[in-house]
Amino acid sequence: MTRFRRKSEDKVLDVDASMQGNLAFKDPVNIRINGKFEGNLETKGNLTIAPSANVLANIIGDNIIIGGRVKGRITAREALTLLPTAIVEGELFPTKLNVTEGAIFEGRCSMLNDFLNADELARYLEVDINSIMEWANSGKVPAARDGELWKFDRKTIDSWIAKGKVGK
Repeated sequence: MTRFRRKSEDKVLDVDASMQGNLAFKDPVNIRINGKFEGNLETKGNLTIAPSANVLANIIGDNIIIGGRVKGRITAREALTLLPTAIVEGELFPTKLNVTEGAIFEGRCSMLNDFLNADELARYLEVDINSIMEWANSGKVPAARDGELWKFDRKTIDSWIAKGKVGK
């Protein structure tokens, strides 16, 4: 069962069912996945993956708390927390990372900085480095020169993405 409920002005979405597909939330919402999810998930606000959950997905979110099984690529713009019951396999890209004793993680982790270089931005956006360089040189992506190199403010990039200007 999937249900919305109001809780002191917060929007809460509990997902107890098996779901497959692509979900994107443009407004902040608190999401808790208790069942099975497969696909792509982009959230704003808080995402909690309960100990009972089994998730195979690429996830982008602000604050992500994992207590269940997750396999995929996880980008946490603000913070990622792995609870003692978490079993995570994949690539992690958190700004802040909290791994509680007992959590299991297999894979690769790269911390996000406030400023990204071209290679880091290419990985962050999952695009070819040549596209990043083309966008930077033509002014299509918000960027600043640092000598011979480009640097990109992550928060400005996130805002640029939210406005749907990637590659335009």
